[in-house]
This record gives sequence, C-alpha cells and structure tokens, in this order.
Amino acid sequence: MHRHEHCDKCYNIDCQVPVQISMSCAIVKCDKNCGAIFHMCKKEEHQLLCPNEMVPCFNVINGCPLTMPRHRLAQHLQFCPASMVCCSQEWIRWPVSETELTFYKKISESPLTEVNLDVSLALRDQELLFQSIKMKDVFPELIAEDSALQDVSARASSAAEKARCALVWGEFKENGCMRTEGKEQSQKERDVLAKSKDVAGIQRHNSWEKIFKENMDACEQPRNLSKSQERGREREKQETANCQGETRVSHLSQGSAAAVTNTTGATGFAPWNDGVLERLSKEANIAEYNMYLAHNGAMLINFGQLAACTPREKDFVYGNLEPIEVKSVHTFNIPTSYRAKRHYLRDPARKPVSRHQGVGTAELQEDLPMIDEVEATLLCCLEKELKGHLISETVGLDGLYVSTGTQTYNFASAPFKADASLADVIADTHHGLYVNIETESVTRRHNKTSSAFSYMCGRFFRRDEFCWHFRNVHSDIQASLSGWFQQRCPLAYLGCTFNQTRFQPAGHTGTVTFCQDAGALVLQPDTPLSTGERGGPFSSQMNTEHNQDPLSRLPLEILQHIAGYLDSLTLAQLSQVSPLMREMCATLLQERGMVSLKWERKTYSQGGSSWKCRKKVWEFSSLFSPVDRWSFRNTPSVSDHLKTCFFYQKEMCTGPVALVCLGEVQPQKERANHQK
Repeated sequence: MHRHEHCDKCYNIDCQVPVQISMSCAIVKCDKNCGAIFHMCKKEEHQLLCPNEMVPCFNVINGCPLTMPRHRLAQHLQFCPASMVCCSQEWIRWPVSETELTFYKKISESPLTEVNLDVSLALRDQELLFQSIKMKDVFPELIAEDSALQDVSARASSAAEKARCALVWGEFKENGCMRTEGKEQSQKERDVLAKSKDVAGIQRHNSWEKIFKENMDACEQPRNLSKSQERGREREKQETANCQGETRVSHLSQGSAAAVTNTTGATGFAPWNDGVLERLSKEANIAEYNMYLAHNGAMLINFGQLAACTPREKDFVYGNLEPIEVKSVHTFNIPTSYRAKRHYLRDPARKPVSRHQGVGTAELQEDLPMIDEVEATLLCCLEKELKGHLISETVGLDGLYVSTGTQTYNFASAPFKADASLADVIADTHHGLYVNIETESVTRRHNKTSSAFSYMCGRFFRRDEFCWHFRNVHSDIQASLSGWFQQRCPLAYLGCTFNQTRFQPAGHTGTVTFCQDAGALVLQPDTPLSTGERGGPFSSQMNTEHNQDPLSRLPLEILQHIAGYLDSLTLAQLSQVSPLMREMCATLLQERGMVSLKWERKTYSQGGSSWKCRKKVWEFSSLFSPVDRWSFRNTPSVSDHLKTCFFYQKEMCTGPVALVCLGEVQPQKERANHQK
C-alpha cells in the first residue's frame, strides 16, 4: 500500500487531519484485536509486529508444522517437537578384574531377568564397547590381506606399467627417435635430416636433444675435470699478462690522453663524449643514471660507449665449477650429564658379535596356548587407557638406546578381516559379561577423546522431557544403583546372584525394569490379574471374526483418551502393536512426539558431494512416567536371605580360640613377674 507523507510521522490515535489521496489516510484498528490504532497505510507493517498475528514456529525449518499467535512462540518452544536436547551424561565402566571372576561367571551362567538393572545396563554398554573396538587398531599384524584387493592392485600396477611403456615407445616414435635395424645413416644424411622442416615433432626433437646433451656433459664431467682445470690455469695466466700489458700502456700514454681529453671535450655528458658513463656514475645518483641509459641507450651503443651484448668471456660457464663432496654432519652431542647404565659400560674391544634381529615370541607359536579374544583385546585397550601406550610399543630407554617390543598372540579366529570389530569376532562364541556392573563418573582428569571405556547417553528428548530423564534415570537410579536403589547379597563375591529393588514411586506400586527392545529403563506398574481370567469383558481371547483384540474394538475417541495417560516410551511400543494402534498414536505425535530431519549424502557425477534433507522423521522418546518422589518397598531384609543363602556357611568352633590381644598381654605378665 502507498505510504503517505503525513502518516510516516503521525503517531496520534486521535488524528484529525482530513483524508487526502496524496497526503494522509484514515485511522483504523487492528483486525486481530490487539488494541493497536494506526493509519491504514501502516497495516502491512503492523502485521510484522502484531502479537495476535498467526505465524509459524521458529523451528519450521527443522520440521515443526505448528502455527500459532506470535505472543505464544516463547511458550511453545518448551514443548516444540523440533526443539530437542541430546543427553550428554557420561560414565566409565572398566573391564572385570581377575579377583572378581567368580561372581561374573555366575552372573553369566544364570538366566538374565529384567529386574537385574545393573547387569542389564552393563550388557548394553558391553555391546556398544565391542562394536566400537576395531581389530585393526589393536592387532594390525593379525589383519588378513584381501586377495581380491591384491589381484586388483597387481592388475592395476601391470596395466600402469604397460601404459607407461606404451607412452614412452609412442614418444620415441613420434619424435623420430626409434632405432631401426637397417643400415646406419651417415653424418651427411643425419645433418640433412636435422635441417629438414618436414620431420614430425621437430620442436620436441630439439628439446630432447638438449636434455640428452646436458646429461652427456654431466656424465663426462669427472673425466674432463683435469682438462678443464688446465684450461682454467692457462686462461688465468693470459689474463694476468694482459693486465700487466695494459698497465704499461696506460702509464706510457697518460700524458697524451690528458691532452686528447682537453681537445675533444671529454668533460661533457653527451653520448659521444669519452668516459661519460664513468663520470655520470660518480656525479649522478642511481635514478638519474638509469634514466640517462633509458633515453640515450641507442646512441651510447652507436658511439661505442655501451656494449650491445654481454661478451662471451664474461658468461657464466658450468665448466669452471668443481664438484664438492657431500658430507653428513652429525650435530648431536652427548650431554655431559648423561650417565650410561651399567650393562652398557663394556669394553668395545671385547664386545661380542651381534646382529639386528626382531626378538619376540614368534618361535613359541606352536607351544603358545589359545588366548581368549575378548580378554586380550580388553587388556590391550586397558593398557593404552591407563599407561598411554600399547603393551608392545617402541620405547626410548635414554638418549642413545631404543627398546622395540613385540608380542605374539594365538587366537582361534585369527586372521581378522580388515573392517572387523570385536563384536563380529565373538558373534557366536562369547555370551558372558566382561565389564563391571559398577560405573564411575567422568572427571576432568580423564581423557575422553582416546578412551574406549567411557560411554555417553546420547538420547534425544523434547525440551520439557529432558529434566525428568536426567533426574530419574541418571541421578536417582544410575548414580545410586549399587547398594542403594538395588541391593545385592553381601556374599556376591563368592558367587551369590541374589538382588532386590528397594524403591518404588511414592503413592504408586511400580517396578523399574530394563527393556531389551528399547535399550532403556521402564517403569511398569504393579497391576492385579486381568479380569479376562475371570471371564470379564477384556478376555485374552482374540476375536477370530475380525482378528482384533478387545482393546482394538473400542472407538477411536476412547483409545485416544486412554493413550493420553501413557508415557512416551509406552506410546512408542504401542505404535508397533497393530496398524490401528499406529494410526491412533500418530494423532498424538505433534503433542507428545518429536520430529527430526534425516540427512543423506548426495554425490554428483562431477565429483562433488553435498548433504540433502531426505525426509522428516516423527518418533516418541524413551522417557517413562516422571517420578517426583521415591519411597521404600515392602521388601524383606537381606538378613532373611542370609538364613537360606547357599554361600553362607557357618563354622562351628568348639575349641578355645586365642583373642587377638591375648598374645600381647602374656609377655607383659611375664615381665612383671620377673621384676618382682
């Protein structure tokens, strides 16, 4: 709309200026009932600021499809499905120590239940650990070379060699350098051929000839070195004689030269004056001297004051250079503070004959027992984690000596594939637990970049769900899992696998379990037996006519109302039950779900690549129902378990047993009696 001159400066809601086509317009109110009053020509500008204007979400480019009034944008960001937060909680889980193998063997042999939270979480982290460890990083010497790759590389090298030979042969043929088996040409024929213009590639022939000549001169240089030195000495003698003769001539003709200078006007700066360049170089600066040469260069050449070209005897000749012997200079000096170790201080004259040879355990390959892949791999990773280097690594002993270590392993599954991980190697052979069930927190002193035993949660949640996830999962359960939230038998180190959960949500009866499918903790309510077992309306029998369960026969409105009370993790599992439940849960995605963009890499035919957004992915998070307060469960005491624990063996002592302090009291009594 056209802007008026008066309306640009008018902010009076009671403006009484008469309406004119070119000067002003009428006063109107906002159509969205925000209370703003302005001139009609400012309506479009007001729509950019009106709090009641319907606008899309800030995260519309990230997938949020909602549209709302502008004043609700800030409030909506807390519940926006596209405003997600990634949990960055980290922890450390070390491998099992050799002193605790009894308990972990019993755990591996006993059937896994959902209430064993510590074991379930440890198995989940162990699976991630085995997938992240690559065998080529730990045992590069045991990686099998791909035969197909070797064949391809061999064929490629042979093809490249043939192509190179063909290229060189073609160059020789193109330049006329191919050797013939016929009669050798005479010198006259070769000269005629060289002067001919009809020969193909005559330009390349000249360049080839120049290169060959330089190479030939370089090869003949050591042989002609003595001759060049003799020619250099003769040339020096001749130059010395010429200089002496010129000196005598200059002394004899000094008087006559002075007379000639006075008569010929040698004091001027004309190009024909003798010695003009010498006088000009002494009396003028360099800028004036160069300007004089630029303007009078042609005349100076014509009158013989300036040489037209550099004389040949002043050229730089390679023949005068002498070869210099290349010497290796060792600048390292042993410091005075160095003290050699005792076993290095030996008489060099009596030193036994030695040779360089890799010392290892390869000669014991036949006698070495089979080593477990998991234990050896975790031990190597643990050595690098704690010591900062591998078990077999080159280490400098001091400033002069270096120790090279080697180690030989005998694995049943070796050699490994180039892209194999530890999980691929033990896919069908190992099913035990090799990491601790207790975790440690990550501190600033821990190097997380090169750590193989540090884990990160890495799950995504909506902004309003993240606080409950961090509080319930990481602070309440995971941080206090060992000994507080979940309690084990005191004789667990002997192999007892008894455990019990001590807490439940306050005001509700529920149990925290681990879901294998979702890989997360779940809060399951303790519900009584379903009425279907007593012949109620929700019988467990399916309706064979429509192949539907009793819950699926309910109206969609009732199903949506029931699903509104479920948490995000339950909705995610309910959506996988049937197509009907999936469609019903899809109606709650904008309210309870979250959306993310799925990117894929696109490669162009020219060689470039870029990332493109393929589609929007809607999903539910892994959050269970928020728990504000926990309460103790009605579980029996651990002492009740010890009464029936198999590992609790009583030792009945019938004989007298000496107390701990009795051995100290007896010598004191003897000394007292002796003094009396």
